[in-house]
Amino acid sequence: MDNAAFGDLSDAELLACHVKGEPDAFGELVRRHRDRLWAVALRTLGDREEAADAVQDALVSAYRAAHTFRGQSAVTTWLHRITVNACLDRARKTASRRTSPIADTERLEQLIEPHESAAAPAERSDLHRELLSALSTLPAEQRAALVLVDMQGYPVAEAAEILDVPAGTVKSRCSRGRARLLPLLTHLHPTARDSQPPRRGRNRTQGTSVPPAAGPNDADAVKGGGGRA
Repeated sequence: MDNAAFGDLSDAELLACHVKGEPDAFGELVRRHRDRLWAVALRTLGDREEAADAVQDALVSAYRAAHTFRGQSAVTTWLHRITVNACLDRARKTASRRTSPIADTERLEQLIEPHESAAAPAERSDLHRELLSALSTLPAEQRAALVLVDMQGYPVAEAAEILDVPAGTVKSRCSRGRARLLPLLTHLHPTARDSQPPRRGRNRTQGTSVPPAAGPNDADAVKGGGGRA
């Protein structure tokens, strides 16, 4: 099939084409969703190499398990679930030997906004550095929930589908995560120390969220990020 024709196909149709043996269909799926998968993995793990490996693991798993997709959720939700699970597996394995997932300044600058970190205002960079540093102290499950809901802007219901847990569990993890972050971030907003926290908007929490980062613009940023795995 000509690559130009892929633009007219839905994600589910692309996945079906891949299952039937179309060699380039899965690569088109990766092209469509790689950036968001990368952003979720990077902020969940806090390490570019670990995130790249997690996305690679997830894409290989999705490539091989495409025939098991039954259409009970959106393809993008299915891909995100596999990616988050790959991230959580890596986070659990490395938790005992890593004291800080984002420990050095250079790596933090890359995590904030890979495409603009060098030009970002100093105050913005410092704020993001502290936010990411605080986020790295959370348990992996709370971190994943906050990344999806507060950073990537997913509705709680969709985050629950991705994490394969009840919506109430996502809300609980986000609530506990925000409660743990608050003491670490209060100094960033001194005037708010003696006041009630502002009312949360839809999927955003003031003082604990950072704008979603765009993923890498080149295929090299995600190992095995396209084509056949």
